[in-house]
Amino acid sequence: MIKGFTRFLQSPGEHLKSLFGPQDAPAGGPVLRIIPRDEHPVSRQLFSDAALKVLYRLHNAGFEAFLVGGCIRDALLGHMPKDFDVATDATPDEVRDLFRNSRIIGRRFRIVHVRFGREIIEVTTFRGKPNDDHGNHIAQQSDDGMLLRDNVWGNIEEDALRRDFTINALYYNIADFSIHDFADGVRDIDARTLRLIGDPATRYREDPVRMLRAIRFAAKLDFSLAPATEEPLEELSPLLLQVPAARLFDEVLKLFMGGHGVKTFHLLREYGLFAMLFPEADEAFDELPWAEGLIEQALASTDKRVQEERPVTPAFLFAALLWGPVQLRQRAHQQDDMPPVPALQAASQQVVSRQLQHVSIPKRFSLPMRDIWDLQQRLPSRRGKRVFQTRDHPRFRAAYDFLLLREAAGEIEPGLGDWWTAFQQADEHEQRRLLGKVDADPAGTPAPRKRRRRRRRKPRNPADDT
Repeated sequence: MIKGFTRFLQSPGEHLKSLFGPQDAPAGGPVLRIIPRDEHPVSRQLFSDAALKVLYRLHNAGFEAFLVGGCIRDALLGHMPKDFDVATDATPDEVRDLFRNSRIIGRRFRIVHVRFGREIIEVTTFRGKPNDDHGNHIAQQSDDGMLLRDNVWGNIEEDALRRDFTINALYYNIADFSIHDFADGVRDIDARTLRLIGDPATRYREDPVRMLRAIRFAAKLDFSLAPATEEPLEELSPLLLQVPAARLFDEVLKLFMGGHGVKTFHLLREYGLFAMLFPEADEAFDELPWAEGLIEQALASTDKRVQEERPVTPAFLFAALLWGPVQLRQRAHQQDDMPPVPALQAASQQVVSRQLQHVSIPKRFSLPMRDIWDLQQRLPSRRGKRVFQTRDHPRFRAAYDFLLLREAAGEIEPGLGDWWTAFQQADEHEQRRLLGKVDADPAGTPAPRKRRRRRRRKPRNPADDT
């Protein structure tokens, strides 16, 4: 763990003022603490070559350049950093002029992506207080306090206090390899505590996605939420309904596909946030005793695959998240005398349409998801050529795995999954035996085959020979 952070240098001047007013500042006011290189374990060997190139080019051009946020936090926790974000006093246009391999993206927050092959280094300009007068720089908020646009530049002190959590307000200075801690982030890392900078309700209203980030970091890092950070979550959860569905899709992938999905799911449920993302799935928990278990099984499987560095697909995960609502709607359609297959198709369309209002699902995932659902109707049918057609379907493997989850969650009786497991592993002779077993009656004896009617042959006409 982190040791030796005893020598701190206070920045010139007095304590930094909170961007959100003195009533929102931590007790005593934040103090800049500079941790020299010989008192922290973060080495440049942990950083990618691309990140170092960006830092040194900015520094050599006369700009301030810092690695900031998650990469420093993870390095202090003893984890290998993966994503590298750079903060600088250079404007987006100045960054773009320095790097030909870069482009400016975003309207709400203008940032620069510098590309090195498949690696992207994200460069942001120090941000200032949104309600200050910054000339042509724009900051715009909604009536509820949500930041709609935030392109206000400031200095590093202002930038630090604009960040969400104390553990993310840590800056690595490429000039002297020191760490600048603006909000006691090192102390919170030692205490394994997740704490918002400023007044939590105000910060959540500025950007409701911070509530999801709080849950994600708590699950990923195994941190506890500070009481003030935790207290407004349930009350303010409806603010997520204001966030664009496309943005929430990206956040859902981070929540559930980072290797800590099961714990994340439980925390989302605890604070009422899951219902804002998947309202119909949340409603199904009260009517289907297996629905929650199915999602837990799917997330546990995803977590295992992520930890084993095996590929995962959002289509499978969304299939599990929305299967409960699909089953409820299909059941209602069948009660109105609709056949099972059209009932499933109608239910799927209705569930997806409602879900898109909350979290968007791109067609490259929604179409495979619906294939997985459709195959659940075909897997029980194991006669003749149809069984081979089902086995050769491009989504068969995902549908088969989904079937196993349904059995494990208690939705359906076990047995069908074992049959398909054996059929995939069998040779041709064993496959015929398994197909014959399906045709057997419940007592185990083969069911009598239907006798084919013999066609009566037309009497031969001697005149035809002539």
